[in-house]
Amino acid sequence: MTDMDSKKELRKQYSHLRAEIRDKVSKDMDITERLLEEEKIAEADTVLLYASFGSEVDTYLLIDKLIEMGKKVALPKCGTERAMTFHLIGSVADLHEGMYRIPEPDSALPLPVITDKTICIIPGLAFTEEGGRLGYGGGYYDEFIMQNPDIFTIALSYEELITEQLPLMQHDLKVNMIVTEERTVLCNA
Repeated sequence: MTDMDSKKELRKQYSHLRAEIRDKVSKDMDITERLLEEEKIAEADTVLLYASFGSEVDTYLLIDKLIEMGKKVALPKCGTERAMTFHLIGSVADLHEGMYRIPEPDSALPLPVITDKTICIIPGLAFTEEGGRLGYGGGYYDEFIMQNPDIFTIALSYEELITEQLPLMQHDLKVNMIVTEERTVLCNA
């Protein structure tokens, strides 16, 4: 079995595991509160975030809270060839169904200015405590982080999706921090 085959199998396994997690509303609230207490978020000028989809940790409350805090919030718009641009939004009302049926902003909305205080919150299916990430296989975030290597990255995850190891390739991005409903893990920072 190749790394790609094993990743495909793991994606199915972790998708199923995540779909089975109970008490998500409470866990999502705990993850949101824990993240908002982070110094990196307090100091951030802009937070690059994604619109949660399916069984992912809910990011809609987080989007609202960050905007209330006066943070600039930008969400991704996916294009072809793993190209992804972030666009500033004023509220979740600025989102509409986009590629992969995932809510995204209109490309006419302004692009954020990426600084050393910009934070990128990255989706994924499973993570290791060292920051390893099993994404969805599109490569959009790997490509974006390669172009912005100094950006501080945070993953939101349920505790059940933290694992000992994942089949990572050299180009697979590692996150700097993982926030779960139980703890904050500083990795590879």
